[in-house]
Amino acid sequence: MTKHSKNNTASSIFSYAEYKKLDYGTKKQRLGNESMRRFDSCALCLASAREPLACNEGHLFCKECAYTDLLTQKKDIKQQKAKLEKMKREAEEEKERAKQAARERVLLEFERGQLGLAATATTGTTSAGESSKEGALRQIEREQAEALRNKLPDFWLPSLTPTYSSSGPPRAITDVKLQTTCRGGSPAHPIAMKNLTPVKFIYYSKTSSSGSETAGKDEESKPMCPSCKKILSNSMLMFLMKPCAHVVCKTCTESLVRPSKQCIVCDSKLSESDVIELKREGTGFAGGGMAESSRTGIAFQG
Repeated sequence: MTKHSKNNTASSIFSYAEYKKLDYGTKKQRLGNESMRRFDSCALCLASAREPLACNEGHLFCKECAYTDLLTQKKDIKQQKAKLEKMKREAEEEKERAKQAARERVLLEFERGQLGLAATATTGTTSAGESSKEGALRQIEREQAEALRNKLPDFWLPSLTPTYSSSGPPRAITDVKLQTTCRGGSPAHPIAMKNLTPVKFIYYSKTSSSGSETAGKDEESKPMCPSCKKILSNSMLMFLMKPCAHVVCKTCTESLVRPSKQCIVCDSKLSESDVIELKREGTGFAGGGMAESSRTGIAFQG
């Protein structure tokens, strides 16, 4: 009698059940609706956004979360600037030490030449038009570059990992991150505090047919489109009007807002760049959005 496929260990390949039990390779998992962040939730704290703000790309944040994150990034940038200045000073000091070593080498060769102890000049050290000091300095630089080239990467020493740059300090200040970035999107994009736009959702109200902006404190109230009165959700595209901060669904935006170039709530004049899409996590459908999560692991070597 043959064993059950789940218990069969004599096969040359893994069964599906055995592969799922392994801790090797990339793991993938389908995400359900309960794993998706709501469209009106903060991208940092994942809770319902309080005093919501949106960046130019349409990512939503709490006002407190956005300001706290930007201040933290600015402190990090300040530390990196100080680190870069320190690396620049170290590079200048290294150049001065190399010049001093070249000067001492030229003097030593001159003294040996006067005593008749100078060795035969090696070919390729200096060109005919170069002075002795410049030739010695270039020789020292070539020796340092050769020493760095012969240094093999090491995964155990932090300074010798393959990601470590052995070509010297950064050439310019642009090599260090100097711009605050938005953490709501992937890849991250630049963001500034002055570019954050307030977001005003119109909430469904049982007492008022037109809805209310202050009804959001009630847990049962849900954001809705002020024009068609549809309840907003992750399965619906939404657009933000930057001058007035109102949110409208895609159908009303394409049929009413863009042709008239004004907000349907307050009649504020709009340009094409004033209408931005609010990003959402997932689409509400199985075939679209961030419906799958993966975790990269170590490849099986057996």
